[in-house]
Amino acid sequence: MRFLPFDPDFVASVRAGGPDANGRPAERAVSDGGGAPCRACLDDIGKGAAMLILAARPFPDLQPYAELGPIFLHADDCPAWDGEGLPPVLGTSPDYLVKSYGADHRIRYGTGAVVATGNLAQAVADRLGDAATAFVDIRSARNNCFLTRAVR
Repeated sequence: MRFLPFDPDFVASVRAGGPDANGRPAERAVSDGGGAPCRACLDDIGKGAAMLILAARPFPDLQPYAELGPIFLHADDCPAWDGEGLPPVLGTSPDYLVKSYGADHRIRYGTGAVVATGNLAQAVADRLGDAATAFVDIRSARNNCFLTRAVR
């Protein structure tokens, strides 16, 4: 399984001043060093680093299951996650919300669960083992913010 950074074209556009998913420019802020995971490099944004706060929708089309919500990005370029295993952003909380989606980008009912961090890799692998699952989204169990998407 692979964990994907947020769409690099969208990230580059927002960093260049383009609109977020709400059609607005990203807000600029400075990270206080806690709880600001970058959805490009899939690591936390360090204390004192410039960051962007914006609305994002990790789905290609508007439809009832295309959730929109806030995300953070490093304001400056950072290397997009391309590693093996769980990215650093998935080791900072005691648990995460996981949900499976079909190729139609709609939730596969009965697949959503809050999963302890120690069981996350297996829970995602189990969901991806179902042929009807196209991808699994991992979100904050506390705030429901999108973190990353896992694919086969």
